[in-house]
Amino acid sequence: MSDDLNRQIFKEEAYDLLRELEGALLELEETPDDMDLVNQIFRALHTIKGSGSMFGFDDIAGFTHEVETIFDMVRNGDIEATSVLCGLSLQSRDHIRSMLDADDEGPVDTENMEAILQGLKDFVASSSDEAVEESEEAESVPEEPETDESEDESHSLKKFTILLKPDGEGEVDVESVETFFEELDRLGELSVKSKHVDTGAGWELLLATEVDKDNVEDVFFFLNANVSVEVSESGSILSEEKEPEIVVSPPVPPASSLASNTVSFTGDDSEPDAVPKIGEILVENGDLSQEDIHAALEKQKTKNDRPLGQILAEEGKVSKAAVNKAIKRQGEVKEREVHKKRQEAMSSIRVAADKLDYLVDLVGELVIVQAQISQVISERSDPTLTLLAEELERLSDELRDSTLGIRMLPIGTSFSKFRRLVRDLSADLGKQIGLSTSGAETELDKTVIERLGDPLVHLLRNSIDHGIELPDVREAQGKPPQGTITLAAEHSGGEVLIRITDDGKGMSSDMIRKKGIERGLISKDAELTEKELLKLIFEPGFSTAQEVTNVSGRGVGMDVVKRAIDSLRGTIDIDSKPGIGTSLIIRLPLTLAIIDGLQVQVENEFYVIPLSLVEECVELTRAQVEESDSGQRILHLRGEIVPYIHIRDWFDVEGDNPPIEQIVITGVEGSRVGIVVDTVIGEHQTVIKSLGRVYKDVEGISGATIKGDGSIALILDVPGLVRRVVAESK
Repeated sequence: MSDDLNRQIFKEEAYDLLRELEGALLELEETPDDMDLVNQIFRALHTIKGSGSMFGFDDIAGFTHEVETIFDMVRNGDIEATSVLCGLSLQSRDHIRSMLDADDEGPVDTENMEAILQGLKDFVASSSDEAVEESEEAESVPEEPETDESEDESHSLKKFTILLKPDGEGEVDVESVETFFEELDRLGELSVKSKHVDTGAGWELLLATEVDKDNVEDVFFFLNANVSVEVSESGSILSEEKEPEIVVSPPVPPASSLASNTVSFTGDDSEPDAVPKIGEILVENGDLSQEDIHAALEKQKTKNDRPLGQILAEEGKVSKAAVNKAIKRQGEVKEREVHKKRQEAMSSIRVAADKLDYLVDLVGELVIVQAQISQVISERSDPTLTLLAEELERLSDELRDSTLGIRMLPIGTSFSKFRRLVRDLSADLGKQIGLSTSGAETELDKTVIERLGDPLVHLLRNSIDHGIELPDVREAQGKPPQGTITLAAEHSGGEVLIRITDDGKGMSSDMIRKKGIERGLISKDAELTEKELLKLIFEPGFSTAQEVTNVSGRGVGMDVVKRAIDSLRGTIDIDSKPGIGTSLIIRLPLTLAIIDGLQVQVENEFYVIPLSLVEECVELTRAQVEESDSGQRILHLRGEIVPYIHIRDWFDVEGDNPPIEQIVITGVEGSRVGIVVDTVIGEHQTVIKSLGRVYKDVEGISGATIKGDGSIALILDVPGLVRRVVAESK
C-alpha cells in the first residue's frame, strides 16, 4: 500500500514537471542560447528519471535518460539547442506523459518511442558532423597556445568527501541510500572509503568530478532514508601540491552592464532564484568602480569564461582577500536562499482535489447554518447571544475566504498548453504565429480554470485559422510575416477579465450580415449595430469559413463556447476591425461556490441576482408601466432607453403588482436590462446549490441557495434573461 502511495505521488509530481518542461522547451525554441532554460530542462528530466527509477518506473527512467543525455551535451556545448531538438523533445515529453497514463490505462506506443529515439540519434549525429566540419575549419586558423595554467584549470577535477550518517529518526534504509551511489558515479569517479551503518558512523564516500558542490548535493535531494548528508570539498586533484591563492567561485555569465545584477539558478526547489554576482558585491563594498567591472566582463569573454574574481585579482584591480571576502558573502547569500527554498518546499503539501471540494461544501453548509443562527438570534433581545452570533459570523466569513483562497490557482498554470497549441497548429497551417501572455499570476477558482480550458482552446484555434493570415499575405498588406496572438488575464473588481487578441484580418460586419441573412438569423431589413452584428457569430450554426478544414468551418463551435462561458456565469464580448484584428473579452466570477448576491422578493418568492452584474436599483411606478404598455416594455433612464422584464410575469407568480415596484438594472455584454421585482431586500452571501437534472433546462434559473430561515431562493440566470429581453425588444 505504501508503494502504491509513493507511485501515485511520483506520478503527480511528474505531471507537474512535464508541464514545466513543456513551457521551458517552448521558451528555449524562441531563445536557444538561454542556458538557464537548458539547465531547467535538464533538471526536470533528471528528476523524472531519478524518481522514476526509485519508484519502479524503469521504462520511464530509461527513456528519459536518453533525452537527458542530449541536454547534458547541450549544457556542455557539444551540440546546440535548435528548433529541431525542441520539437523532438516536445514529442519526448508527450511520450513520457503517455507512459505515465499507460500505467493505469493500457500499453505504450513503442513504435512512437523508437521513432523519437531514432530522431534524437540522427540529430546528435548531424550535429556532431557539423561540429567536426567547424573544427576542421578552425584548425586551419593558427591560434595562440594556451598556457599550462588555463589547461590545468579546464581539466582539473574537484574532490568531495561525502558523509551519510543516521539521523536518529528511524531505521536507515540501506538499500535506498545505495541506489543513489550509481547517480554519484555518473558525475565522476566514486569510491566508498568506509561503511559502518550498524555503529552509527554511516558511509564515507570520495568523489572526483568536474561539477560543483551544489550538483553533488542535488543528487540527494529526493533521498528519504533517515540519514543526514554532508558534502565537503577537498580541493583540486591536479593542484594538490600548491594551495590556490584565490577561491574560485562558480563562473559568472558574461554581461555588458550591471543592470542585470543577479545570476539566475533554475532547477528544483533546492536552488535559489537569485544570487548576487561577485562584481556586484565588490562594487557595493567599495573595492571597485562599475567601470572596472565592465572592463573585466569584456575581458572575461576572451578568457574562456574564467571566473571574474580571478581575472580582477590577476590584473591587480583588487586584492585576493577582497575577492575571497566577496565570494564568501555570495556563498552565505546562496546558502540562505537554499534554506529558504527548502523550508518553503517542506511547508507545502499536496491535497487531493475531491477532499478540497468536500471541504468547500462543508464550509458552504456552515455559512448557511451561521445565517440561520443569526436570524434566530436577531428575533431575540439577548445581548450575549447577539455577541456570540456576531463572533460566529466573523469566524465563518474568515473560514469561507480562507477555504476559497485554497482553491484559487494562477491561471498561468494552463498557459503552457496554449503555447504548444499555437506552435503546433500554426506549423500545420503554414503560418508564423507567436503567443504573448500576461497576467499569468491572476488567480481563479480551480474549477473555473478546468472548465475554461476547452472554450479558450477553441477561441485560440479560431484566431489561428480565421484570424492570422499567411506570411506572404501579411507582407503584402505591410504587416510583419509573423502574427501575434495575445492572451491576457487581470482582476477587475470581483471578476477576472481574459482577453484574446490577434493582429489578423479581423471580421467584416457586411460579411456577417450576409451570412446572418442566408441562415435566417436576421431579416434583410433588420437594423443592427456593428456590435450586434458581431454577436451573430455566437449563434448556432453560424460560420464565415469558406471551406471546411480539420480546424474549423463546420458551423459548430462559437455557440458552444458561448454556452460554456454562460455555464460559468460569465460573459463574452467581441470587438473586431477589418485589417487590424479581433479582440474577445471574457468576464468570469472568481469562484463558482459562493457569490455575493442581491436578494429580491416577488410576492412570497425570493430570488438572488449576482451582485457583480447589478449596476443600480430604481423605482418603477404604475404610470411608467402604463406608458410602456402600448408597446414594448422600456424605461427611460437618464436619456437612455432600457428594456425590462417582469419576474412576476416570467415565472407566473400569482398576486397583484404593488403600486411602486423596483427595477434592478443589470449590465451584461454591453447591454443594460432591467429586472422588475416587488422589493429589493439587500446583499446576501449566496452558497450556490445545484437544482439537479430535472431543472437544468429551466430558462432564467441557474441555481438555488438556502436562506437563513431554511427556505430556498432561486438564483437568476441574468445573461439568459438579458438575451431574451434584447431579442424581444428588436
